[in-house]
Amino acid sequence: MFRPLFENLRSAGVPVSLREYLSFLAALKTGLATYDTETFYYLARTVMVKDERNLDKFDRAFAATFDGLGDITTQQVLDAVDIPEDWLRKMAEKHLSAEEKAEIDALGGFEKLMETLKERLKDQKGRHQGGNKWIGTAGTSPFGAYGYNPEGVRIGQKESRHQRAAKVWDKRAFKNLDGDVELGTRNIKVALKRLRKWARDGAAEELDLDGTIRATAEHGYLDVQTRAERRNAVKVLLLLDVGGSMDSHIKVVEELFSAARSEFKHLEHYYFHNCLYEGVWKDNARRWNDQIPTHDLLRTYGADYKCIFVGDASMSPYEIAYPGGANEHWNKESGQVWLERACGQWPNHMWINPVPKAHWQYTHSISMIREIFQSRMVPMTLSGLDEGMRELTR
Repeated sequence: MFRPLFENLRSAGVPVSLREYLSFLAALKTGLATYDTETFYYLARTVMVKDERNLDKFDRAFAATFDGLGDITTQQVLDAVDIPEDWLRKMAEKHLSAEEKAEIDALGGFEKLMETLKERLKDQKGRHQGGNKWIGTAGTSPFGAYGYNPEGVRIGQKESRHQRAAKVWDKRAFKNLDGDVELGTRNIKVALKRLRKWARDGAAEELDLDGTIRATAEHGYLDVQTRAERRNAVKVLLLLDVGGSMDSHIKVVEELFSAARSEFKHLEHYYFHNCLYEGVWKDNARRWNDQIPTHDLLRTYGADYKCIFVGDASMSPYEIAYPGGANEHWNKESGQVWLERACGQWPNHMWINPVPKAHWQYTHSISMIREIFQSRMVPMTLSGLDEGMRELTR
């Protein structure tokens, strides 16, 4: 019965196996999603999607599989389906606000609303548009689509137009997590998890449950085992470009910074403008009188740090290639020299660029920095960030 869903998922590029499809059917047999379309959706998604990057593909395949339900005639509905009253009540409780419930009660209650719907379905034989009684479109009847009535039941409409319908039959509000969309904080966390490296260190203070069970079974008495606590061992040095052309990317860079702070225990961050030179800073308000020599960073943070530059790499080529090329101060050494020193000090390095990759070819400075970083530059998208994290873990 649900084979078209399985086939559409495979066609959409969702790596779902026959084992997962059979698990989905087994879950349905237990009654987990009986008479509840939303539960059915989440059950299918939970069982058959193992990677959040495929959620949008799943949503499109799901919509394609069950598209056309609104075209079923009312008589077919009456002949084929007897909608349980408890299902309707549960859906009403889920979707109705307190004000909407009060409005329905004023007209005779939910029972009266659904009773009237059933009567209209029996009486109506064809399509109807406009008006205030029959089930159809663009009218003021409580039943139908693309119309308006504060105590309505939507049938055959894919989205809410007035946000007032009592029951949404065709609502689809599944978040787009495709690999080419720009990142939000939650999506960035998903991508950054690839970089996290957990290791056991320190004193044996954490209970080893599996070891305790094994030792107790072997020795015949309770033998409590402990082990070192697992800690997030990855170390990240984040260098952020601020000001100028980066002002238009503030939101997404803030989201990246927020996600990185929550994912990595050992995270250090510093700011620079356009290109790395002899000084960086922690506080943008004090960038001119409280700079930290870049040489101090090179001496302080060892080669075990993952160094991540974040910037649009969009500037005059002189700022990279020549001494004195910086647009705000006299730099004795070129930006290229400092970037090459950073790449040498931290072999695991990369550059995240918020400019769409399709536009990189039009800015010469981006090509120059890509060459210095040996093409270790990725766009700030879910797939781009995932590619970068994979590169850093090699």
